[in-house]
Amino acid sequence: KVIRAICLLTAPIPSTNDADSLQLIVPQKQFNREHDIYIAMIGSGHNVTKEGYYTAFVSTKVETNDPEKEIQPALDFLGKIKEKFVSIVDIEEPLEDGSKDHVYVSKSYDATSHFETVCEDVKSLWKRSTGTDLDLAKVEARIEEAMAANQ
Repeated sequence: KVIRAICLLTAPIPSTNDADSLQLIVPQKQFNREHDIYIAMIGSGHNVTKEGYYTAFVSTKVETNDPEKEIQPALDFLGKIKEKFVSIVDIEEPLEDGSKDHVYVSKSYDATSHFETVCEDVKSLWKRSTGTDLDLAKVEARIEEAMAANQ
């Protein structure tokens, strides 16, 4: 399971030089855990909130029967929270790779905030469904060709 808290803030996270965005990975050993805690924050400079507001995300893999207590140190780090939305979800992944039935299913999002595992999953889906590695340079070239043709 993964616990995620989406928090609305009215100020940047304290002690971050008023950063408009940040990503912080709290090492597991910092809080005597088996898994890291992920913190991300984005503000109005990224057009995701109105001026003066910030959206922060806290997530980790659940290790106990009290998941909210597990992320409390990270929530405390955020400073004053105006509104908080917490969800606990199962981590799921497909039972088959799609080679038999040609149904290609992605994994569910894990606790990470940097999307590395999501990107790996997308590349895996591409390879399983097309038989080739995903080459984004080719995709970019096709986009540029299409845009030039439409001008």
